[in-house]
Amino acid sequence: MQAVPHDDLEPLDETAPLCFAVADEDAGKRLDVVLTGASEALGEVLSRTRIKALIEEGQVTVDGAPVLDANRKVKTGQDICLSVPAAVDAEPQGEDLPLDIVYEDEHLIIIDKPAGLVVHPAPGHASGTLVNALIGHCGASLSGIGGVKRPGIVHRLDKDTSGLLVVAKTDAAHRGFSKLFADHGRTLPLTRSYRAFVWGRPERLFGTVDAPLGRHATDRQRMAVVTAERGREAITHWRWDESFGPDPKTPVVSLITCQLETGRTHQIRVHMAHMRHPVLGDPLYAKGFRGKANLLAPEARLLVETLDRQALHAAVLGFEHPVTGEMLEFESQLPADLTALLAALRRN
Repeated sequence: MQAVPHDDLEPLDETAPLCFAVADEDAGKRLDVVLTGASEALGEVLSRTRIKALIEEGQVTVDGAPVLDANRKVKTGQDICLSVPAAVDAEPQGEDLPLDIVYEDEHLIIIDKPAGLVVHPAPGHASGTLVNALIGHCGASLSGIGGVKRPGIVHRLDKDTSGLLVVAKTDAAHRGFSKLFADHGRTLPLTRSYRAFVWGRPERLFGTVDAPLGRHATDRQRMAVVTAERGREAITHWRWDESFGPDPKTPVVSLITCQLETGRTHQIRVHMAHMRHPVLGDPLYAKGFRGKANLLAPEARLLVETLDRQALHAAVLGFEHPVTGEMLEFESQLPADLTALLAALRRN
């Protein structure tokens, strides 16, 4: 078989394997790298992780023999064949659950997620999740993302954080969103703004928290600000909007807007706590602050004390459509519980 440049490859489908001979420029490269490049040339990008899994499943041959080592170096002229099994049904089952759909087309869907809704099935939440609802809603329109028919969750919101969440319905959208969110909006258009009620008032009107995050040393449920060697880069830009309390000189609560430059687990919650202004209602990072509710007027105090989630809402989501290139931006108003809290604080 003659070495085939990537530009001359036939489109990849699920009924025939992708077969080609290693070109001179790919000699000495790892098998998974070459296969990833070949899939990109077809416009059917398979992630390196997916390629590696296919290799380990025996779906790749070199010169007719199965190869299970993704790190194996290839040689010029070697015949490589990759079989991509047809997508199988997702393990989570579709459920007829209500969804607040802000926007939907054939490639993606935007959900305004309520607080309390878990995104992914997990121990203790095997059903009733956003994924179950999306599978039930989208049905056969879901493509085989990563070889499994499931919605492409490219970013997440904590269970008790409300607001806008985008989900990919097709492989093409999933690939585009994966690149977009990995870039964090630094070179590609992406806007993610959150509204948060926090304890106290920041000393400045705006600022940036640039502090790496990693797992807490002793409590594995929590994240913490750690050294750069132990954690991952995390950057949050924030702006003060309004403060509340009986005494203007010593505000009890403030409303701020946070803009994410990175998207780490619990990022805003940890960074606000790091500033000594943790999010109201946060069970992990605002311990020791709940007593400050006694400084509020009775109505506001009651709403703060009965708030059963962190007062954090994903309010704005903007991006370039990963398939059509259209610029899209969506805004979600504060949900009923936070709207009532805001009104009571303003009357305080």
